[in-house]
Formats: sequence, structure tokens, C-alpha cells
Amino acid sequence: MARIEVTMPKMGESIMEGTVVEWSKKIGDTVEQDETLLEIATDKVDSEVPAPESGVLVEILVEEGETVEVGEPIAIIETDADAAKDASQKGDSTGEAAEDVSEQDEQDEDPGEEAEASDDADDADERQKEDVRSEQDDEEEVSLKDAEKDKTSDGKSSQNGTGTSEKRSRHKEDDGKQVDSKTESKAGSRTGAAAGASGRQLDRSEEAETVAEGGSTPQRKGSDGRFFTPLVRAIAKEEGISQEELELLEGSGNQGRVTKQDVLDYVKSGKAKKDRTGDAEDGAGLRKPGDAKSKQTIETEEIDPRWPDQKVEIIKMDRMRKVISNHMIRSKQTSAHVTTFGEADVTRLVQYRDKHKDKFQKENGFKLTFTPFFVEATIQAIREFPLINSSVDGDEIILKRSINYGIAVALGDVGTGGLIVPVIKNAGEMNIQGIARKTYELAQKARSKKLSPDDLVGGTFTLTNYGSVGNLMGTPIINQPQVAIFGTGIIQKRPVVIEVDGSDTIAIRHMVYLSMSYDHRIIDGAMGGAFVQRVKQYLENFDIDRTI
Repeated sequence: MARIEVTMPKMGESIMEGTVVEWSKKIGDTVEQDETLLEIATDKVDSEVPAPESGVLVEILVEEGETVEVGEPIAIIETDADAAKDASQKGDSTGEAAEDVSEQDEQDEDPGEEAEASDDADDADERQKEDVRSEQDDEEEVSLKDAEKDKTSDGKSSQNGTGTSEKRSRHKEDDGKQVDSKTESKAGSRTGAAAGASGRQLDRSEEAETVAEGGSTPQRKGSDGRFFTPLVRAIAKEEGISQEELELLEGSGNQGRVTKQDVLDYVKSGKAKKDRTGDAEDGAGLRKPGDAKSKQTIETEEIDPRWPDQKVEIIKMDRMRKVISNHMIRSKQTSAHVTTFGEADVTRLVQYRDKHKDKFQKENGFKLTFTPFFVEATIQAIREFPLINSSVDGDEIILKRSINYGIAVALGDVGTGGLIVPVIKNAGEMNIQGIARKTYELAQKARSKKLSPDDLVGGTFTLTNYGSVGNLMGTPIINQPQVAIFGTGIIQKRPVVIEVDGSDTIAIRHMVYLSMSYDHRIIDGAMGGAFVQRVKQYLENFDIDRTI
């Protein structure tokens, strides 16, 4: 028998946990080595986890929607086919075996002993009722005495409890009734079990009633796409929190996941009870004569909070869109954004690319685009303006020695699949061919969803090309924790005034608008503008005789 333990894989240096999104296999399914077993999500990227060995999936240790730390076991694969079959059959027969044992135990019990225990249990119940009534009378008497003497009841309560016990003992001796310890134990067990079952039924009914008043029962997956762990759902059911209330909670976990502490804080704040009873409280109490009239000045029929009579469609954000949304909002709230524009004549660069693009594609297997040249020009300018390649931590500025260059990649048809920014590590040490190859590889991995979390972390500067869809210029949002992002528009032929041999003339040139958004906390307008102009100079003075 060879049981293989599948663990949560390490997805990157900064990734400490992952969430199971969906199991591709179920218990009992046969899996081949490297076949997709499940899909997991981190705060960086979604990834598929392959099976480490061929075999049968016999155990799933982590359900969909649950988050576990890296290295924790999530499933068991049995590589021995016979052992896997036996394990499956054993699991199926467990319930039947339990039923057989239960029936056998019932048959082994002596009917006469059962009847005797039942009679003794009835007697015990009657004595218990008498003892309770006697104890209640004693407590009332002690309370009256304590009130008169203005003393605490701690000592009296203890004495009262002792006296009650002695009364029970004398009562039992006077009656001359002694219950066999074995019979009394069985009777008490049955009585306790019945009481416990009754209590559980009452709890379930109260719980159902509470959830019914607040909304539907908490589900594993909400309408907003978030997963709720079994522990969160159990706490919600116990506290009477409905599915609708859970979906309104702002989770503190990864991708907005609602944690145990979020639910406990919500209950502790008293909002849950207030939300469920608010309507009833609004209708209770006294009002001034004019209040009711003033509230009824607008009829309900006059207000329609819904959309007008139009054909509309409501689309829930997917996980990537939520991550992008949170990241962009955080960036605007963190950095003081300023955008500077420039315009460059890239005619020499266009002529150079047109001359070498066919040969380059034949030798390398992919097209030569303008992006590597823009990356190279900005890297050259960063060396002269190192503050552009930094980040801010409180009141400290962290200068980065390595230039890790992020390239914004739109996914899907014209970006309908979202936006992702893979990073070229140590781009400052690469030539134009190396930058071009790495840019192509990362773009292909991004569009085929094969990026690893390490491909998305550590960026120090970012380029976005909104000219790829025909736009002239834009004001990009800084990719935190960076302090600047560079943007390029579409390259267009335009008539411009140039100076030739000391005389002005109008010529057709390839022009492009450049922009850079930067963090005004550490980069002022003079530096930001000088950087853009330096990139402009590198592009306009491109060496057309260089080798590629």
C-alpha cells in the first residue's frame, strides 16, 4: 500500500497560504500523474495543482472555499489499485457495520432488566421533582432571611445546598427505596439522552426560526463569488446570521474572505441583533401626534428604488476584478498622483524596426514590437533618476538597486479578462533582444494563465501601453508600492514642423505621446518632467546603425 499525501504547494516566496477554489476530481476517481487535481487561488494568481503520482483519490482533506497554509496536507492518493478499492469498499460498509452493531446491542439487552430500569427511572423522576420543589422552597426561605438581615447569600446558598442534600438522603432512607447502581446509571443515561435530544431539537427549531427571520441559511458559496468556510457557516448558524448578512460583511482575509474573527466581531458589535430587530423597534413606542403624519406625506407607491423600466443586466465581479479594484483604490488613497505628458518623434525607431523585424522573427520565432525599445529607453533614464526606482515606507524612501520591470498585459478580448502585470526581473542587465524575449514569454504565460506568483512580485517600475488599442494618451494609476508608471500612446504619422539646415519645414513624422504618473510625495514636477523629457531624447536619438 502506497499512500501519497498531496500538500498545498509553495507558490512563491511571499505566498503563505492558498484557498481551494474547485476540485477537478472527487473521491474514488482515478488520476494520472501531472493531471489537474484541483485549482487554488492566492492573492496573486490562480493556479492548477497537478497530481504528484498516478492512483486513486481516496481522501479530500480540504473542502472548496477553505484556506490552508503552504505545506499542509489537502488530499490523499492511493497508488495501489487493490488497496484503493478496499479502502473504498471499507468506507461504503462502515455505515452498515455500525447499524449491525447497534441492532446486536439492542438484542443483547435483557427485556426484564429494561422494564425494571424503566420502573426505577419513573420512581427517580418523581423523587427528583419532589427534591426540586423542596429546594425551590428552601431557596425562597433563605432569600427572605437574607433580605431582612442585609447579608450576601453566598454562604447561605452553600448551606442550603448541603441541607437539601441531607433532606434527599433522609427522604430516600425513610422511603426505604434503594436503586441499584447499574440500573440507576442506565435509567439516568436514557433520561439524559432524551433530555439532550429534546434540547437539541429545541435549539435547532430556535436556530431555524432565527435564520428564517433574518434570511436564508448560510451557504458554502455566496452570490458574490466568495467562499465561506465550514467554521464561519457554523458560527453564523449558531448566532442566527443569514446568508444575506454574511455577504454584506467586509472580510479581512485574502480577497475579502470572511474569517472567524470577522463574524465574531460582527456579533460582538451587536449589529446582527440590531439589523434583525430594527424594523420591530421602529414600529414600537410612542410618537408625537405630528410624527406619523409627517412620515406619511410621501406614499410608498411614489418611490421606486429599482432601476427604471429598462433592459439591464447585473454582473457580479469575479475574483480578478475585485483584486484590481481594491489595488487601484488603495493606490489612489496611498499616493499623491500627478501625471506629466510629453511627445516624441520616433521616426528613426520605426525605420529601424521595419528594417529588422522580418529577420528578428525568423531567428527568434516571435515578433519584434516597440515595447522593448520603450523599456530600454526608460531603463536608461532611471539610471540618471534613481529616485524613480524606489518605494515609500512611512517616512523612509527605499531606493532599489535592481530594476524589476513590470509590463501591463490585458487579458481576454480587448481586456475583458482583466489586467495583470508580470515582472521582468533584473531588466537593467538585459540587452534589447533579452528584453524582447522576456516580454513575449511573460505575455504568453499571462494570456494562457500559466504565470506563477513569483512572476508577479518584486516590480519596481511599470510600463503600460494604451496605444495598443489606438489611444493617444492616458493617466495610468501607480502600481503600488512603486512610485511611478510610464505610459505610451499609439504611434501615428502626423505633419509636424521640423528644422532642416536652419530652416523650418513641415514633414510627415511618426509621433507618440508619452505620459508618466508619479507619487508627488517624493517626486516633484521638475523631476517628473525631466524624466519624461530624458526618455523622449533617448527615443528621438535612437541609433539606427546598432546591431540587434
